[in-house]
Amino acid sequence: MLAGCGSSQAERTPTAADVPLVPGAHIATQYQACDQGTRAFCAIQLVVLDPHYRSSDVLALDESHRLRKSGWSLADGDTDEETAANSPGHKLRLTFATAVGDLREIDLGHINRARPITLALSNSMFARAAAMSMMLEVGST
Repeated sequence: MLAGCGSSQAERTPTAADVPLVPGAHIATQYQACDQGTRAFCAIQLVVLDPHYRSSDVLALDESHRLRKSGWSLADGDTDEETAANSPGHKLRLTFATAVGDLREIDLGHINRARPITLALSNSMFARAAAMSMMLEVGST
């Protein structure tokens, strides 16, 4: 499910292809969420799965290594459950967590995710799949 930002915001809309994923990982669900305020932007929310992993924790750890090897710098996430990374030149900011981590934060009301993302995270938990929640936004520059 996608929501459009309008063509005038193309430079403020990242794409899922901008995220360097660990080999074997794939995007299971994606949702484009837009804010039409004075500084209009769009963010891409993702659920990433990798059947080669037995643990979402190890998947998220390996993803942080992959990001660093690709030149991204790690930073604190928006919550204790999340990790963030800034692309080279700080053009993009990626926030990611394990499926259970983001579901916990959603339940506590600390973060918001689109319903299709929340459902995909929940389904991954019941399937015992290694999964991560990601949100990609334009960076600070």
